[in-house]
Amino acid sequence: MELTDADEAFRAEVRDWLRANLTGEFAAAKGLGGPGREHEAFDVRVAWDRHLAAHGWTCLDWPKEHGGRAATVAQQVAFHEEYARAEAPVRVSHIGEQLLGPTLIAFGTEEQKRRFLPGIRDVTELWCQGYSEPDAGSDLANVKTTAVRSEDGSEWILNGQKVWTSLAHLADWCFVVARTSPDKPKHRGLSYLLVPMDQPGVEVRPILQLTKTSEFNEVYFTDARTAAANVVGGVDEGWRVAMATLGFERGVSTLGQQIGFRCELDGVIALAKANGAVEDPLILDRLTRASIGLDVLRLNALRSMTGLADGAPGPEASIAKLAWARWHRDLGELAMDVLGAVGTVTGPDYGLGQWQRLWLFSRADTIYGGSDEIQRNVIAERVLGLPKEPRG
Repeated sequence: MELTDADEAFRAEVRDWLRANLTGEFAAAKGLGGPGREHEAFDVRVAWDRHLAAHGWTCLDWPKEHGGRAATVAQQVAFHEEYARAEAPVRVSHIGEQLLGPTLIAFGTEEQKRRFLPGIRDVTELWCQGYSEPDAGSDLANVKTTAVRSEDGSEWILNGQKVWTSLAHLADWCFVVARTSPDKPKHRGLSYLLVPMDQPGVEVRPILQLTKTSEFNEVYFTDARTAAANVVGGVDEGWRVAMATLGFERGVSTLGQQIGFRCELDGVIALAKANGAVEDPLILDRLTRASIGLDVLRLNALRSMTGLADGAPGPEASIAKLAWARWHRDLGELAMDVLGAVGTVTGPDYGLGQWQRLWLFSRADTIYGGSDEIQRNVIAERVLGLPKEPRG
């Protein structure tokens, strides 16, 4: 990825703006809201996101006609990297801005774009993702949640259960994959619906995690309703839309994520030096391998980003998900081994330290966003062209 003078100027602009604006309560929220800590300073982080929006720093990659800046891939990379280096608060609007927004731009009707894109851009409506179900986690095509038209045809009526729904307890809307034609093959009878969360037919139950926080939720739909026009990409065309959303999820923001990973690794290295664990040859070898592995993640991500000009990332994005999830899970293991026996002890009221929290939350890295097994199947079948896995 070759950087132009304009790209470098853009990076400097981002860096200077963050330095000038991360002050007061925003400075106090630096670094807050990460995995297992999503509850931290939530109201301040919403205000921060809206502050970003007011100054044109949300939805950078969106076309200008939809309120974005039509930023190049290099500029998007620069923004995410500088944002992570500045330790700015973790964003609360990621799901709307980086998943649903690009999906609507690619597949939505003009009416849908006018209705929903401004609220995403200005962070006045928050979104969650209704994909996984108790019997359809990694096998998304097996969803059982149904959506049928009302008698007068003006609405969709939803019934079913979603699970592992990030931030559902805080969201205003949910994009839901539901079965609209049960008589069709399972990949072909799905639709992608936009559903309001604030209605009697929607119940959200937080899931208590190992970190004693509740980012994930169960969501129950009982005759929940949404307008007939709120189907994206056409009735029974939800599979291709859902797959595109997953591609956007594994896009440019992974570069910023990796800057965060580098900060975590540097912290583990500092801990190893402080407590003497670095003198153990096995620990030193693992620290070295972790550093090299992170460089490989970055190079792979940059290589993948160069093809984004043609639209959503393709199935190759599964390589990045598989790689970073395993790397981060292994970092959690390494952090605990560097801590040693002290890592087995919590503080009062289950008070977790930074590295204990990292280890506990990273258990989920290889599951959420598509499990390792599914990513391998995608790479084998859709990237390498190998025969499909036999289905029982």
